[in-house]
Amino acid sequence: MADASRTHPLAGRKVANSAVTLTPAEPAARLSLRARPDGIAALSKALGVKLPEKPKTSAVSKSGARAALWLGPDEWLVIDTAGGDPVADCGKAKALHSAVDISHRNTAILVEGRGAEATLSAGCPQDLSLGVFPAGACSRTILGKIEVVIWRTGEAAFRVECWRSFSAYAFDFLEEAAADAAIAA
Repeated sequence: MADASRTHPLAGRKVANSAVTLTPAEPAARLSLRARPDGIAALSKALGVKLPEKPKTSAVSKSGARAALWLGPDEWLVIDTAGGDPVADCGKAKALHSAVDISHRNTAILVEGRGAEATLSAGCPQDLSLGVFPAGACSRTILGKIEVVIWRTGEAAFRVECWRSFSAYAFDFLEEAAADAAIAA
């Protein structure tokens, strides 16, 4: 598992207005997981979270510290916020799979508040309305000019996963969109 003590690329940045708050997420362990359908049960058991099999869905462990986001028929993003080691946990599964630690490649931005949906919609072509994209929904999509994974963690809360190298762009984009959302609110 990679050392998660690395300096956060968005350290010290935060935006808060009357409609939305943007905050860099705390460091987390991240795993890109690929597996065939016959390995899902064993990997779910090893990870302590049921790997979702339905498109655009997620699952969270009982402790709330580990989540699995469906990205494709055989692909998940696993996020552990409690210092766990999902790569080592996958190693316990007796199932053919690929588990790659992407903890240092990715970072995340938390977008919260009544203007969160409008802020993200300024740069994402996907319909993020609550009726179409409910709490727990997730999707690999684009924000402006970059690929991101958007996970709706609550009615007015999202987690935007992006590559570290694009995080300043993502934050700047969301900061400008958040200002527009505050004016519109």
